[in-house]
Amino acid sequence: MSIFELANPKRFMQVSAVFLPWIAAAAAVTLAAGLVLGFAVPPDYQQGTTVRIMFLHVPAAWTAMMAYGLMAVASAIGLINRHPLADVAAKAAAPLGAVFTALGLVTGSLWGKPMWGAWWVWDGRLTSFLLLLFLYLGYIALGGAIEDENRSARACAILAIVGAVNLPIIEFSVDWWTTLHQGESILRKGGPLIAPVFLWPLFLMALGYTLLFFALWLVRIRTEIVNRRARTLTMARAT
Repeated sequence: MSIFELANPKRFMQVSAVFLPWIAAAAAVTLAAGLVLGFAVPPDYQQGTTVRIMFLHVPAAWTAMMAYGLMAVASAIGLINRHPLADVAAKAAAPLGAVFTALGLVTGSLWGKPMWGAWWVWDGRLTSFLLLLFLYLGYIALGGAIEDENRSARACAILAIVGAVNLPIIEFSVDWWTTLHQGESILRKGGPLIAPVFLWPLFLMALGYTLLFFALWLVRIRTEIVNRRARTLTMARAT
C-alpha cells in the first residue's frame, strides 16, 4: 500500500485504527524495558550515574530530527503532489517534534553541567539543535497566523523544506567545527564506542521514542481529520 492509497481520509482512518493500538502497545513495552535496563546499568567509569541521562537525551535528539525530516517530506509531497493528507501529517508532526526537541535540550543541559561545568555552550551542535526548536515554533506560529488553510499549508511547507537544511548541520557540526560535544559513538567505522551494557538500553529507548512518536502522530492526524470534518459540517449547516 502506497502513501497515495491513504490519501482518502476515510481509508486512512480505517487503516490507522488497526495499526495504532499495536504501535502504542509496542512503544509502552519497549520504553518500559529500556527504562528498567537503563536504571540497572552500572555507573560509567567517567560519567558515573550521569550516564543514565544518555538514555533520555540521545533518543529525544534522534526523534526530534526524525520528526522534522518527516515533516519536511510531508510538506514537499503536499506542495508538489497535492496529497490531501500530507499537509495534515506535517501539521500534526510539528508540536510533537517541538516537544522532543525541548526534551533533548533540557536533558542535554542536565548532562552538560556535571560533564562540562556549564548548562549551555554555544557550540555548533547545541546552537543548531536550538535552531531546530525555533524552526518548529516558527512553523506552528506561521500556521496559526494565516487563516486560509491552503495559503497556510503552502507557507508552512516552504518553511519546513527550507529549514531541513539544518538537519545535516546538526549531524555533521561536530566534524565541521571545534566542539565540546562528542562525535559519533554508535554508527561509526570500526563499531560503536559504547559498551553493550549501555548500548542495549539506549537502543530500546530509541526504538521506544520512535514508536511513541508514530503513535502520537497517528492520533494527531486522526484528530485533525475529525476536526476538519466537523468544521466542514458546521459551515455546510450555516449556509
